[in-house]
Parts: sequence; C-alpha cells; structure tokens
Amino acid sequence: MASVAQIREQYRKGSGYGLRRRALEDHWARIERENQDLSRAMYEAAQVQRRLCGPRHVRTALYEFASEIFPVRHLSGDFVSVIELGGDLVFAIGDLAGKGLAAGMWFTHVVGIIRRAISAQGDPAAALSAADRDLLGSGLEFPLTTVFLARFSPATGELTYSNAGHPPALLLRGNGDVEQLIAGGPVLGAVPGASFVNGRTRLAPRDTLVAYSDGIAESRDESGVEFGSERLGSVAQTLSALNSCAMLFSILAALETFAGQGHREDDIALAVLRRLDSLEMDSERDGPERNGSEPYAV
Repeated sequence: MASVAQIREQYRKGSGYGLRRRALEDHWARIERENQDLSRAMYEAAQVQRRLCGPRHVRTALYEFASEIFPVRHLSGDFVSVIELGGDLVFAIGDLAGKGLAAGMWFTHVVGIIRRAISAQGDPAAALSAADRDLLGSGLEFPLTTVFLARFSPATGELTYSNAGHPPALLLRGNGDVEQLIAGGPVLGAVPGASFVNGRTRLAPRDTLVAYSDGIAESRDESGVEFGSERLGSVAQTLSALNSCAMLFSILAALETFAGQGHREDDIALAVLRRLDSLEMDSERDGPERNGSEPYAV
C-alpha cells in the first residue's frame, strides 16, 4: 500500500502533467485562430485583387470581352487590367515573376504604373517605355514583369498593341488562320533604356483575340507534356463560334481535361476579345445577351 507521501508525489506529478497539457492545448488553439484569421485575410485580399483587375465581362454593341485570373495560391502574380480610354477598350494582361503573397503585394504598384502610363501616353509602346523607366528608376527591387498591352477601337476594329516579353496573343481569323502578336520589346525591368514598338492589326467581325499567361501554355499533363500555344490555338479555334465568356471557360475546361491529375504549378490569366458582327449587334439591341446575364460597360 502506498504511503501518504507517495500518493502526494503522484498527485503532484499528475497535476503538473495536466497543466502542461492544458497549456499546450491553449497554444494550439491560438495557432488555429491565427491561421483562420490569416486565411480569411488572404481570401479577402484575393477578392480585392480580382476587383482591381477590372470588370471580368464587358459587352457593348460592338465587342465582347471576358477575362479571369486563377492563382495557384491565394494571390496571383498574373493580372488583367481593363480600362476605357477615349471610347477605346484598353487592356493589359501580365505576369509578375513569383507567386503568392509577394507577387500579390507588387500587383497594385506595377499595374498602377502601367495604367497611369497608358492613360497619359495613349500609345501602348510609349506607355510600356514610360512604365519601364518608372519601374527601373524607383530604386525598388520589383519582380520582372511581362505584359501584353493593347488598345482596341470598337468602331474600326483597329488593334494597336505592344508585347513586353509576354507570350504572344493569338488572333483567330474567320478563315481558320491563327496569328501570333509578337511586336513589342523586352520584359519590363530587364534592360535599362529599352525601347518598345507597336504592332497593328484589325479585327474583322467575328474575329477573336485570345491573350494568356504562360501558366496556360506550360501546364503539363500527367506524363509531363505541355499544353502549349499551338494546342491552345487549336482548341480556341474550335470554340470560335461561342461568346467570349463561354469560350474562356471552355478553354479552361479543355486545359483541366488535358492536365488530368497533373499538379498546377503556376498562376493563370486568360482574356478573350471578340468583335461582333451586324447580326450580333442587332441581337444586342433587341434583347439580352446570349449568356443570359445583363451587359455592362467598363
């Protein structure tokens, strides 16, 4: 039979164990609350980022535009920026090196510089040159950034663009041809004093422009084969009769089917611009747009 002293010693040890256990449980509970707060804050930041990218669907009587970003983590290093400028549609699709929180924190700074530059310059090449100077002159170690910047005139179908090291946008013609839009210059922040040039083309009615980030072309299937820009062009061409929103999500569905169980490693941005023809313009005036949602302007 245990003595009184032994019983007291066992109680003392047991009591100490209970205190340590409760302290550990309290510690883990605090970590869980902090993790939940961080997850909620990241989610809210991601929603703000998506809103700052501009309207994800724009339809007027002359054109239709849709875009989406899909971060591999909460925040995206890929972006789409959409503004109206002098009656024209101006949009940029870009990719900041890196992903997650760091890239997301640079997003507003870099996109803000590009938007101010195009608003002041009006010309994509001149805007990229100005943005490049501002970024290099800031003294900040910002991430290298690729950008496809375009200005589209809905009335004439004229498209002026400049490509700063970004994957070439694809122009799908009604006759089945696919053109790559490559004119421009280097990645922003890579070459001091870099120069940029404009490319010019025209979208005929029912022509479609597909702009994308490298997260799409470099997505791999389970055996490591890349989706690639040629496959993207082929898939997009088979979907060219769809409206811009349906085409965008059908491309993404094709990408998911291709990747299968393959793990996505990079952010994704995708934009689709379609010039409408006269029949579609009449449909726009006579009733709601084909996807059933109300049209709205930039």
